[in-house]
Amino acid sequence: MKYTYLTALFLIFCISSWSQQTIKFPIVENGTMASITIDEKDAKVVALASKFLSNDVKQVSGKNMVINKKKAKYQIIAGTLGKSKYINQIVSKNNMDVSQIKNKWETYSIQVIKKPSQNVEKALVIIGSDRRGTAYGLLEISRMIGVSPWEWWADVTPTKQENIVLHIENKIYGEPSVKYRGIFLNDEDWGLQRWSALNYEPETGDIGSKTYAKVFELLLRLRANTIWPAMHKCTKAFYHYPQNKIVADDYAIVIGTSHAEPMLCNINAEWNHDIMGDYRYDTNSESIKTLFKKRAKETANFEGIYTLGMRGEHDSPMIVGEDDTQSQVKLLEQVITDQRKILKTNSKKGVIKPQAFVPYKEVLHYYQSGLNLPEDVSLVWTDDNYGYMRQLSNAKEQKRSGGAGVYYHTSYWGRPHDYLWLNSTNPVLMWEEMTKAYEFGSQNIWILNCGDIKPHEYNIELFLDMAWHIDAFKNNDAVKKHHINWSAREFGNSNAEAITNLMFDYNQLAFQRRPEFMAWSQVEPVTKSGKTELTQYHYCDEVFKRIEAHENLIDQVKQLKQTIPSYRADAFYQLVYYPIVGASNLNLKWLYSYKNEFVASQGRESAKDFASKSLEAYKTIKKETDYFNNTLQNGKWKHIMSMSPRHLPVFAEPTASIPLTEKHNTLGIAIEGYQMEVNNEIINSYADVFPVFNAYTKNKYYMDVFLKGQGELEWELQPKADWIILSKTSGKLDKNQLEERIWVTIDWDKVPQGENKKEAPLGHDYQLIPPSYKVNSAIDVITKNKTTTLGVSVFNPKFKNLEDYKGFVEDKGFVSINAENYTRKTKGKEAEWTTFSGLGYTGNVSVALPRSATSETRVEAIKQNSPVLEYDFYTFNFGEVDVFLQAVPTHAFNNNSGVRCAVAIDNAEPVIVDFQTFGRSETWKQNVLKNASVKSVKQIVNTSGKHKLKIWMVDPGVMLDQILIDLGGWKTSYAFPPETKM
Repeated sequence: MKYTYLTALFLIFCISSWSQQTIKFPIVENGTMASITIDEKDAKVVALASKFLSNDVKQVSGKNMVINKKKAKYQIIAGTLGKSKYINQIVSKNNMDVSQIKNKWETYSIQVIKKPSQNVEKALVIIGSDRRGTAYGLLEISRMIGVSPWEWWADVTPTKQENIVLHIENKIYGEPSVKYRGIFLNDEDWGLQRWSALNYEPETGDIGSKTYAKVFELLLRLRANTIWPAMHKCTKAFYHYPQNKIVADDYAIVIGTSHAEPMLCNINAEWNHDIMGDYRYDTNSESIKTLFKKRAKETANFEGIYTLGMRGEHDSPMIVGEDDTQSQVKLLEQVITDQRKILKTNSKKGVIKPQAFVPYKEVLHYYQSGLNLPEDVSLVWTDDNYGYMRQLSNAKEQKRSGGAGVYYHTSYWGRPHDYLWLNSTNPVLMWEEMTKAYEFGSQNIWILNCGDIKPHEYNIELFLDMAWHIDAFKNNDAVKKHHINWSAREFGNSNAEAITNLMFDYNQLAFQRRPEFMAWSQVEPVTKSGKTELTQYHYCDEVFKRIEAHENLIDQVKQLKQTIPSYRADAFYQLVYYPIVGASNLNLKWLYSYKNEFVASQGRESAKDFASKSLEAYKTIKKETDYFNNTLQNGKWKHIMSMSPRHLPVFAEPTASIPLTEKHNTLGIAIEGYQMEVNNEIINSYADVFPVFNAYTKNKYYMDVFLKGQGELEWELQPKADWIILSKTSGKLDKNQLEERIWVTIDWDKVPQGENKKEAPLGHDYQLIPPSYKVNSAIDVITKNKTTTLGVSVFNPKFKNLEDYKGFVEDKGFVSINAENYTRKTKGKEAEWTTFSGLGYTGNVSVALPRSATSETRVEAIKQNSPVLEYDFYTFNFGEVDVFLQAVPTHAFNNNSGVRCAVAIDNAEPVIVDFQTFGRSETWKQNVLKNASVKSVKQIVNTSGKHKLKIWMVDPGVMLDQILIDLGGWKTSYAFPPETKM
């Protein structure tokens, strides 16, 4: 029963419970087989779910589970209250209280009843409040016996069990937190459509009813109920195939459409200019209304959510006669009025068709400009396409009878750059944005744009589990717990934590820069690959550190792969291995390419090696994608995976820079902190002295020794002081080892100490520290023909006021702080700072909560009422400084709030910092490409010594990631330098 227990851990638990006792119920035990009993007059989805459960039992046990075998000793009796004669009889006979189920939305109970009839010893009774509730209840049993919702879509083969015996706790599951929950199949051109048309459903040559049936089954298994069907021009419209809507109704799936598809119409595929004229409501409204009426009549007897309003063709702005906003608003109001009349005419008497309005892109501007929207229409708020909700309901909007919803992306085609290949949306960010949306009233509709479904499996399930039962996700650690339980269900308890930690590392690297953004290019128009912002000669070499991180991910996932049972190997490949190997190799392709270009400029022979590694990474992606499509599951997924959606520059085969060939081989030397190599022929090149080693930060620096020209060359390093520690002191460079990186550290117990003074020197440039505080030595780099001396300077004073100091300290002219590492914090009148883990460049962010707290903008009110973070720091310099704050680039909750905090050093007045962006500005583009918003303020450090940085909440919800106090020493880098903590 191993997987029964793990699955029970994973389940999102019900809201209420009838009993804490468990009752044994055998499905298969010692040759005895339970059967499933349903009323054939119940909804079609009940019969389908029964069939799925029966097949699942067979997969687990190898034995057939018969449906409607009347004489079985043990029976699973399932049905919809008021629709199933068997359920009605059980309720009546046992005088059951079904008040917590009756008339509820998608609610179900599971309980065991002894001797429900003369021939039945035990019955596992599933009562659904409606047809979907019953189906969910049946598939809950599938989960309990160890069948993953991804059994088919990710080939999670169930664990075999000779006996299947459940221990049932009588429970009521539901109502769901969000009424309509589902996915949007989008940008299907490179995967789902080709796979369906050429592989799974060639008889249709498209995404048709056979494909949708498998998608709908997945949705039921995930307790979802809604889909926005695929809608690109490569796919015919959902209603083009009459059987699609029949299959959707059989599976009890609600059909909706995106912001660009009004009234369940696919404008991309259905609008014919030659017959219908221009798609312009100001000049051709009658023709457009004809299409709306046709679809309303066609779908009148089916569940659907009708998107109101209108955009232009191909997801573009609506074309109107006049260019001013008020004219556009007025016309859009007329569109909505006409649409509602059409729906009213084609609805059953007294029934209002569910309607949604999606304020996306320019439509949000129209809404903000005063568009009059009927109260019963759901406002479906959108993210900015990169995972940050643009706006949420204010207090007045939260009272709307139509409620609100969310349209969220984990896949996107568009500016500033696509991310259509892998899932690179941090699940903790999605949790933060979705719980925020729910808190602000988005509880009616949740739709996830998940592209081709694969490889978004985990985030799809997380999104839908939150929508099912949001209360299980109140705390920040809920996502990690959810992932551990998910991993346990899919790959076993012994691997669950390791897989989760691996995926969290993967997501943090993707948060710092999505793999699809590693070319530093943009789209619409498509630009060539650009110059990386990652530094290669400051702060331990950001390119090298990222290479190391991704190579470590690859090593770990390969080791884990060896521990996965063979029957789960294909699932592991799809859910873990391919995403990590793909993302890491796309990173490595570009990182090694940047290395190649950089070292070629210094004449290093290793440029060829880096070019080779870049090409090898590209070939690995190609090989793994070919395996995914052509070998995995004997070609089941042929055409599903493209390694180059839209064939953008980021996916291209890498090019290489070739160094100028030297006539004679020589030893090259490069030291951290310098773009140029050490060159004794250049007077005062300043590239032959290491940055100052600081006793208070215990930093380390690297030096590269490299071959210029071909052949062999032996080298030796001789430190001139016993306190200089080298990671290696000698070696040989040849065709197998073209360069080597040596790390230099200090044995601080052996370094002579500077003067014992109360205070540090005032106002000195950090590179010009008085001799009394600095110890100088050197390292000789020796080859057969030459000796080069590299300077080593150590800052090792003994300041009494730094004894036992626990704060941050200046290093090389800056102080770097991770926001979560505050010295102290003080609660405010309504709010306090707390920490979210799993987010940000450092893996943790400081966030001001609750989100309902009042914003404070007046300086005196900020000081009196707002929560404050304090950071102790120490400087050796003084004067005007720049305080840089890096935040997660969220948006204001609504028009009545902002994304602000306030900053001051020591006793200065707080200065407000605002991270908010508007529209699709250049700042917003850079923010979402980097997942960071950086703002700075000027402050005064009036003396060297101890200081306090204070950060107050102005608006709740701000998520601070990193802080940098720059006294003039910060060099260009992508991320802030590592913390300078004592």
